[in-house]
Amino acid sequence: MPRTRRSFSPQFKAQTVLDLLSGVANQAEICRQHQLSPALVARWKATVLEQLHRLFDEESLPSAEQTRIADLEQLVGRQVLELEILKKASRMLGGPANSNGRSS
Repeated sequence: MPRTRRSFSPQFKAQTVLDLLSGVANQAEICRQHQLSPALVARWKATVLEQLHRLFDEESLPSAEQTRIADLEQLVGRQVLELEILKKASRMLGGPANSNGRSS
């Protein structure tokens, strides 16, 4: 009978690695308790240790100013799009001709 592949939430993985690193339980106990392979737990631990420095990397965290700039850039983009749509609609409706024969 084929085994179904289990998936684990990020919270479960984090708690499992935290238990391992804090000494609540050793790797063998964690593997038995949750029926996990030692290689899987070792991979989760390695991933946590590789990525841990990013928690303290200030450049990777968006500052309030960067967030505000991104929001304003999105707003400008939407307004440009709206303006283009309004220009096209205006040309399609065709206003009254001005003195040089062109519609406004």
